[in-house]
Amino acid sequence: MTGFGKASAIYGSKKIHVELRALNSKNLDLSLRISSLYHEREMDIRRLLAPLLVRGKVDGAIWVEEEQGSSAAKINADVVAAYAAQINTISQLTALPHPADPWSIIAHLPEVVSTKGENELTDEEWQAVCEVTKEAADALIAFRVQEGEALKRKFEEKLSNISRLMEALTPYEQGRTEKIRARLEERLGELRGIDYDKNRLEQELIYYIEKLDISEERQRLTNHLAYFRQTMEEGVAQGKKLGFIAQEMGREINTTGSKSNQAEMQNLVVQMKDELEQIKEQVLNVL
Repeated sequence: MTGFGKASAIYGSKKIHVELRALNSKNLDLSLRISSLYHEREMDIRRLLAPLLVRGKVDGAIWVEEEQGSSAAKINADVVAAYAAQINTISQLTALPHPADPWSIIAHLPEVVSTKGENELTDEEWQAVCEVTKEAADALIAFRVQEGEALKRKFEEKLSNISRLMEALTPYEQGRTEKIRARLEERLGELRGIDYDKNRLEQELIYYIEKLDISEERQRLTNHLAYFRQTMEEGVAQGKKLGFIAQEMGREINTTGSKSNQAEMQNLVVQMKDELEQIKEQVLNVL
């Protein structure tokens, strides 16, 4: 979910800038810093970004840079000329003395300094803002895609490692039955003078071995590994689903560990847990 995107566009004498930064989050947490001119359209910007970004803690900034030489406030030359002409006319008609500094008077008269358009957002400018915002979002998404490809390769590596470790359990599983039988018969042989029912021993042995059998756990884990790979190919917004699958994988690995009564098997289970833990850490980065 992490990423960064920025874009800029020229509109008239303005340069509109948009930057978006995203970090991991369970849901979409969008924080925006917007130029005062666009404040009234903040909800529209949120509605524009929400379906594009889906999840993540996103910090966004939209600001405007005026081109050099332009100013939001302009002196209206026509109005100044009209005021100066009126001052001259009034002086002539009324015999009042002409002011020594007419500019100091004119500068304080209405409409000399024009700010028209400063706080007006036109449809054309809003369209430019929407387009540059989409460009920044596309750049952030492209960043996420690049990171996602790297994560996918990492996941494939870890899934293959778990599968390999699971297969490494097979030799220990095959010889475990005979070891259990030999150990029980050895213990019973130490009990001198006590006879036992061999049929009952076979029944108890079968029951004991079934309790330690991990074939079902291995099958379910194999299915989970395949389902994880399948889910990675299903498109965007699969992060939560991958997290749930990883939890199920952990459940099967833990059960396998509880049934493993050999040090070699337990060592393999610990390695599987380590590989899975790395998957769980990285799945938080998945959208």
